Amino acid sequence: MKELFLNFFRKKHFWPRLAVVVAAVILMGFSISWLLLVDFGADPCTLLNVAVSDTIGISLGSWQALFNLILFVIVIFFGGKNLGLGTVANMLLVGYSIDFFSFLWERILPRGLFSSIGVRVAVLIPALALFILAAAVYIDVDMGTSPFDALPIIISEHLPKIPFRLVRIAYDGAVTAIGMIFGGMPGVVTVVMVLALGPVISWVGEKINKRFDFK
Repeated sequence: MKELFLNFFRKKHFWPRLAVVVAAVILMGFSISWLLLVDFGADPCTLLNVAVSDTIGISLGSWQALFNLILFVIVIFFGGKNLGLGTVANMLLVGYSIDFFSFLWERILPRGLFSSIGVRVAVLIPALALFILAAAVYIDVDMGTSPFDALPIIISEHLPKIPFRLVRIAYDGAVTAIGMIFGGMPGVVTVVMVLALGPVISWVGEKINKRFDFK
């Protein structure tokens, strides 16, 4: 495991890549904070984490860090593939970024701003686009994926006859269902992310890599 992390320090353009991945995961938290405000649903991971954190009464950032730590141990047990410093950045920064920006919006935005469907849709589109862009950059910088994203890769390796896309859809669907058990409310954004998030992020990542060489 030590050698795995040391190899990331030897990557080409290590420090710029690390700066990019940190910025990307903070932007993911920033965009998710807006998605939570417009209330059209969130990605399956956030849906589950918000529901559980509300149920047990701790902040989203603290629960998400704990949840990621549990998943991290599981991923290590199965070989620790797709882990790196980007994994640590995602584990710690996404949840606490959501907490910070949600705290900020609560204090500076006018009350009732999102009672209008027009405002909600107007905010939804750029927030969703920013989330997809940030997620694509975070993955394509190749500094390691979150434990949450590493698990379906491990599952897929144990089910070689099933396409990864179907494994990911089933995985996200199961996470959404667990989130609903804890009181989470999926929406149209959740459904779109379950069915299309992986392919869309891959497509955006390909476009980004044609312009910027992250490898």
